[in-house]
Amino acid sequence: MKVDELRVLEADELGMRLRTARRELYELRFKHAVGQLENSSQISKVRHDIARIMTVLRERDFGIQASVEEAAPVASAVAVEEPPVEQAAEEEAPKPKRGRRAKKEDSE
Repeated sequence: MKVDELRVLEADELGMRLRTARRELYELRFKHAVGQLENSSQISKVRHDIARIMTVLRERDFGIQASVEEAAPVASAVAVEEPPVEQAAEEEAPKPKRGRRAKKEDSE
């Protein structure tokens, strides 16, 4: 179930769907505990559905209007060529060793 579908529904319908989803989650957990559940990913799907429904209900409580807008083309999407960075001619000095081996080699 998609959030856009949920936003169109009335509060009563959302409440009913929330109750049925919670009941379904209860039954899935019971089946999982007994060992009768074949697809355990159903539990997470129902949990996500419950979260979506609760999110829409909370949005309405706070008066938040989520609108679906098409993404406008971003100006940074245009490829801007940057000059290549030159590699440093110097080689890096070897890092000092750390740990027990470094102490043994230093003491010799």
